[in-house]
Amino acid sequence: MSDNHARNSAPRVISVANQKGGVGKTTTAINLGTALAAIKQRVVIIDLDPQGNASTGLGVPPADRQVTAFDILVGDEPLQSALTKTVVPGLQIVPSDVLLSGAELELANDNRRSYRLKRAIEAYVADANREGIDYILIDCPPSLNVLTVNALTASDAILVPLQCEFFALEGLTQLLKTVERVRGHLNAKLDIQGLVLTMYDSRNNLSAEVAADVREHFGEKVYKTVIPRNVRVSEAPSMGKPVLLYDLSCAGSKAYVALAKEVVRQERKRKSEQESEIA
Repeated sequence: MSDNHARNSAPRVISVANQKGGVGKTTTAINLGTALAAIKQRVVIIDLDPQGNASTGLGVPPADRQVTAFDILVGDEPLQSALTKTVVPGLQIVPSDVLLSGAELELANDNRRSYRLKRAIEAYVADANREGIDYILIDCPPSLNVLTVNALTASDAILVPLQCEFFALEGLTQLLKTVERVRGHLNAKLDIQGLVLTMYDSRNNLSAEVAADVREHFGEKVYKTVIPRNVRVSEAPSMGKPVLLYDLSCAGSKAYVALAKEVVRQERKRKSEQESEIA
């Protein structure tokens, strides 16, 4: 696929989501976004978690969050007004702060509340994709609320970080039921982009067992790349940096670059198949 062709098409909108907390969701959003930018993709991350960890982890201090995801969802601000540069060239973020936790109450009387983010993204893409954005990644909160529903309604697909631990599949079952409900009522095109195994410990038999179980159940939907348990990945957010800027040579950085390449190959294959169907 030519670069010009990629630049002229709409960005792929992907929710990074899991209703279970502590699975590496924000870490994956930050570092996958960074790795995609490192391989010349242009990326926007929408921080849709009131904790604002994705914003902090990409070096955006609270004082610089002048327009946030709350203003997009509740105040009808255009998405481009919230775009904020990060420490990563080619990667922008719509930041978040604690105000976002009030979105559910603020939107309680809006019958179309589930579509607010979708409308904002569509308006942005129609008006401003002259910038050639390739991917919009949405970092979702670890719960099913109006924020997660907005993200899934606005997305082409969902990418699920899955920790290699005993209850991993149980949490995944709940998430897949949510995806089915969203498909049925709000977004019929929502697809499973893929499952990425995180916090994998090669010294732990349980990690290998969980990985084998997930691959048996979901086959090619599971990325070949596995994100290892890595102390440098854990340290990086406290420095306001993704791990690729904190320590490019560590195992975690290499894994996220490999994952980004897998995602891009997957997207090129999907577009090629679409074009073949149209032809």
